[in-house]
Amino acid sequence: MLKLSLDKDYKAAIYLRLSKEDGDFSISGEKLESDSISNQRMLIKEYLKKHPEITVVKEYCDDGFTGANFVEVR
Repeated sequence: MLKLSLDKDYKAAIYLRLSKEDGDFSISGEKLESDSISNQRMLIKEYLKKHPEITVVKEYCDDGFTGANFVEVR
């Protein structure tokens, strides 16, 4: 198992994924993202609160896309 050393800082990217077949994403623009994507982000942020040595530098989100085309959020 990988052990993190507490005296180091780590940079990480968040990758959130949900295929269009599984999602509740609204094409009409009523919703900006699916509930599952929001829940994944919330769970990751809760984890990161407990691990201040990890800094998120990017977020990638495949909400209603295929694995080949995604949107870089930040």
